[in-house]
Amino acid sequence: MKITAIESLQWAEYARLMVVRVHTDAGIIGLGETVDKIPGSKGALHGTIAPLVLGQEALDIEGLWRFVMDNIMYHGYAGAETRALSAVEVALWDIMGKHYGAPLYHLLGGKTRERISTYNTCIGFGAIQDYAAWHEDAGELAQSLLADGIKAMKIWPFDRFSEGSFGQYISLDHVEEGLKPLRQIRDAVGNAMDIGIECHFRWNRVSMERIARALEPYNILFLEDVMAAVYPDEIKAFSQRTTIPVIGSELLMTRWQVREWLEKHVSQILMTDPVWNGGVAETRKIANIAEMFGIPLVLHNVAGPICHAVCMHLGAHIPNLYFVESVRAFYKTYFPIMSEFAPSVQDGHLSIPDGPGLGVSLRSEMLERVDLTRMVSDGSGLAEGRRAMGDHWAVEKIR
Repeated sequence: MKITAIESLQWAEYARLMVVRVHTDAGIIGLGETVDKIPGSKGALHGTIAPLVLGQEALDIEGLWRFVMDNIMYHGYAGAETRALSAVEVALWDIMGKHYGAPLYHLLGGKTRERISTYNTCIGFGAIQDYAAWHEDAGELAQSLLADGIKAMKIWPFDRFSEGSFGQYISLDHVEEGLKPLRQIRDAVGNAMDIGIECHFRWNRVSMERIARALEPYNILFLEDVMAAVYPDEIKAFSQRTTIPVIGSELLMTRWQVREWLEKHVSQILMTDPVWNGGVAETRKIANIAEMFGIPLVLHNVAGPICHAVCMHLGAHIPNLYFVESVRAFYKTYFPIMSEFAPSVQDGHLSIPDGPGLGVSLRSEMLERVDLTRMVSDGSGLAEGRRAMGDHWAVEKIR
């Protein structure tokens, strides 16, 4: 079964997303996805990756992934190229599942759990404005989330104070102001809601330590991305000076970047994103390595229904899962518009889709929308049948 075309889909209403459809000569189409910084990923998809995978065997996922990675490593792999490769790799697993009539979690070796623990990242979209809600009254938002079966939430109340000092200093007044939503949540629902704090790597260690000291009485679930992942030694030093578990980092792509993090014992919890880090198989490899170190894994999931489904299948399979991130402002608004996949949370957990493959299909009307931008790369490609290492300098005309 050969790959005949690579197609990217973007909709103006969902500008953060790029859906990838991989077409085969058997008529099976696989769905993949990546999120954020789409212009670079789109250029890498059609300019670099498509010419290498067109004409190749769609079911040889590992060999094809390694061939592409060998090529993109020549010029720095961990960015747009890896995100684009992630989307293609996800689509190839979807093709395999459809070919064999099996859900992704069966292809990976089956399930270790029947439901997936989740926390809600409090972003706003459409009719569900969770971001505005936690700025107005986080306690009221916590009550709303609990009514939806959600028992853990993530907010980022200190980010806005970082701009004045470029993250070099936070005043006690700003720390106190940042604690306001925490007090509202605890006053409204007590300890019924777990609270994670996103830091978006905006602070230096001395500022993070001041923030963490103030947060410790609130029984915080985790602190995420306290500093940029390029400072593993500083993050480790910070993690040893607080009782709050540290998560890092969605910014680490592939097992090679994760290796040093785990060897140095930088954080108590590892995070990775299957539509950024290299894909499904790479996520499983990262999870396996983390398991050797006794480290649990969070799956970063702030994209569309395809990424969400991937995280459910992977979450069902990997034994050392901590949480899968989810965003109710996404799965309650645009997921049902894009597909028939509409997740819901019960008792703090998400259910696992049945498949085949990912168990997600695009609604036909998504391909007819006026805000759709479509780009297709097809033909025989540059490297049909090749598995050699190295860069390919020929240029193919992409229509």
